Amino acid sequence: MEGTTTLERFVPSLLIRDMAETLAFYRKLGFAVTGCDGAETSSTWAEVSRGQITFQFYSEPPHGTPAAPICSGTFYVFTNGVDALALEFRDKVEFAWGPETMDYGMREFAVRDPNGYLIAFAEPA
Repeated sequence: MEGTTTLERFVPSLLIRDMAETLAFYRKLGFAVTGCDGAETSSTWAEVSRGQITFQFYSEPPHGTPAAPICSGTFYVFTNGVDALALEFRDKVEFAWGPETMDYGMREFAVRDPNGYLIAFAEPA
């Protein structure tokens, strides 16, 4: 449609407990630090990316937000190679589930980061 605004990116900005631990975890998953507000060991904000997937992290909760990391859901990252990605991650991080084919038609596995956030990697079965 002419004049329709498109949505280009979704970047979760997540409260974390420990910046160094969080960045080390995401590096194990092949993410690169693409932004940081200072030295990584003392940063209060950082960004990691792998391909088109980006997460931002902050260690000091903004006014009016919860004081601890909290999320009641799962972040889904869609790929075209779930089994290859699971093989890449197998000896680096513990899986929360999978890889397995779910009854809703997705092949997926998930990891839980050091802050309790669940990240599932999925593709159509």
